[in-house]
Amino acid sequence: MLQALIIFVAQLIYVPVLTLRTITMVKGMKGKASALGTLEGVIYVGAIAIVFSDLSNYLNMAAYAIGFGVGLYIGQIIEQKLAIGYVSIEVNLMNKNEPLTDRLREVGFSVSTGEVEGMNDAKRYRLDCTARRDREQEFIQIVSSYEPSAFIVSYEPRNFKGGYITKAMKKRKEKFLKSKQKGSATL
Repeated sequence: MLQALIIFVAQLIYVPVLTLRTITMVKGMKGKASALGTLEGVIYVGAIAIVFSDLSNYLNMAAYAIGFGVGLYIGQIIEQKLAIGYVSIEVNLMNKNEPLTDRLREVGFSVSTGEVEGMNDAKRYRLDCTARRDREQEFIQIVSSYEPSAFIVSYEPRNFKGGYITKAMKKRKEKFLKSKQKGSATL
């Protein structure tokens, strides 16, 4: 029974580490990926050695499988909380909404605007934006409060080249947070 518990706990650690290693590898974080890969290998070898030491022990095998499944669930929750990287977000609007654009820029999002043609040659407005993944929901909430019927689509860019995007977003967010703190201090 103790072996099964050890295997289960090992899987609860192993699979989230596997998830994070995969994410860091895909995002090009070589050092972090290799460190996580080393930890992953140590945990894997230890757990599988216990399972293979007694193949007639079905409780150990069940603990391995169930731990793997629960570990996947935990790994996904951790990944969502960390929200590593950036998202590109396109917002399609029926009308030009300068207060929305100003607000998004004020709180630190990059925003490029343009006029596009919609169905039946109708004039539409598109916002091309970039945000850190951990701010995606905040972005969507702001847009929805100004434009409830906006069409919003987001995706993860693989690379950035040129521009000032990450530094500018960081500076805008810091400015916004400072002004927010001053506002709450005066209340």
